[in-house]
Amino acid sequence: MTLFAVLGVVLIAGALLFVVPPLARRAARPGASRDAVNTAVYRDQLRELETDLRAGTLAPDQHEKARQEIEARLAADLGKSEAPVEASQSTRGAALALGIAVPICALAVYLSVGNPRALSPQPEAGASHGVSAQEFEVMVGRLAERLKEHPEDAEGWMMLGRSYAVMGRFGDSSAAYAKAVARVPDDAQLLADYADSLAMAQGRTLQGEPEKLLKRALVADPRNVKALVLAGTAAFDRNDRAGAIRYWERALAVLPADSEMSQRVSASIAEARGPGAETRTPVAKSPQAPVGGRVSGVVKLHPKLAGKVAPDDTVFIFARAAEGPRMPLAILRKQARDLPVRFTLDDSMAMAPQMKLSAFPRVVIGARVSKSANATPQAGDLQGASAPIAVGSDRVDVTIDTEVQ
Repeated sequence: MTLFAVLGVVLIAGALLFVVPPLARRAARPGASRDAVNTAVYRDQLRELETDLRAGTLAPDQHEKARQEIEARLAADLGKSEAPVEASQSTRGAALALGIAVPICALAVYLSVGNPRALSPQPEAGASHGVSAQEFEVMVGRLAERLKEHPEDAEGWMMLGRSYAVMGRFGDSSAAYAKAVARVPDDAQLLADYADSLAMAQGRTLQGEPEKLLKRALVADPRNVKALVLAGTAAFDRNDRAGAIRYWERALAVLPADSEMSQRVSASIAEARGPGAETRTPVAKSPQAPVGGRVSGVVKLHPKLAGKVAPDDTVFIFARAAEGPRMPLAILRKQARDLPVRFTLDDSMAMAPQMKLSAFPRVVIGARVSKSANATPQAGDLQGASAPIAVGSDRVDVTIDTEVQ
């Protein structure tokens, strides 16, 4: 902005130098007669004719004709006014008026047809993740308003529940999921998500209503991974280790062998069995999940920021389009104690049906450590982002190495 203003002033001053000084000099010579001025002008024209004749750009006959015309105009003008030029004051006024009017007119024209907002500094692409988070919150607010007018939109309630969960608003999330379940009572994934959010809202415990919801989910789909994992956790919390192992082994049979979740479930099984117990490998194995609508990799914290992170700090891992809307396409919530953490983002984490990973060829993966567990970046949060990568990539490295100012 400052540089633009300085350049504008310099250019306007340069333009005025071509106009105002000649007028001022003319005003300073009140005794100059109109005839003297006319004679000087015609003399200059005659000199130009001579120069053109010598340069060969004007034929002799054309030169003679032009010279006669100039002399005739001079003879006609001489004697019309022998009085000195009496408009010195008006000439000086014209110079002053031009000096004031030119900058004002230039500014008026710019404000009319220019783009003053372009002078404000704009954040570089990928330099900050605040825009996407703010857009995300605006989108959630609009979705909530729309559902007041269309309360029968079950998919909308699912999205609202998932969005509130990402924002850490688990009470609102479970309320939204309850409305979705009332309209779609037999969706296993929806029931599992509802149970998870309700457990978080009631103090991170699956006992009671959340466990009932998980049983309903497993009746609807006995192979639903989230319901199996959470049911195993509920059993483990009741000290039913055998029941927990049964649920987790069923989940392990469904999960891809090399996935992050498979590794975590295997570790939970080993913990439930205790030291020295043999690890049984499930007989059934599912095929690898398609990678077209997913991205996976590792998020780690730069050592220079290790002292600024507490174990309970929330970690948001998200994907946004490299070219296009900046709202998140998928979001995953972890804790700082998990770092470094392997992650997988896929289409099931989309915030809107038309905004999925599979709808965009290239994405940027971002990660942010939040002290407030708020989806909007706050001063003191820590963040990092990958370079643009192709959707389907499975070895993405993201380093959290910058502090939000």
